[in-house]
Amino acid sequence: MRIKLTSIYVDDQAKALSFYTDVLGFAKKSDFGNGPYRWLTVASPEEPNGTELQLALNNNPAAKAYQQAMFQQNQPAAMFFTDDVKGDYERIKARGAEFTMPPKDVTGSTIAMLNDTCGNLIQLTQLARY
Repeated sequence: MRIKLTSIYVDDQAKALSFYTDVLGFAKKSDFGNGPYRWLTVASPEEPNGTELQLALNNNPAAKAYQQAMFQQNQPAAMFFTDDVKGDYERIKARGAEFTMPPKDVTGSTIAMLNDTCGNLIQLTQLARY
């Protein structure tokens, strides 16, 4: 068994696609519609056939309440792992990302937090090497 797809709710799919590709550097994987429904995924260019992230339109009242509560509590909706959190912080910040927390050493890792402009906080994580 393996994880092939996970989803994140966004308030605007076009804006999310721009952020996740142009700012974070992911690649668009799938993008097709059926009436008002749009299936949109991105993947890491480092693993183009790896796990996909669905950028799902948040038009569900219960999901929207959850998304807003998580944001207000400063909880990340997703965590992305990197080998160079400080380098990625500088690269992503230069592309216009708003970080709510610059790289910070915590137990076993270095983390940073940013606003994806679509209703979510995203955590970048670099595991400590012992």
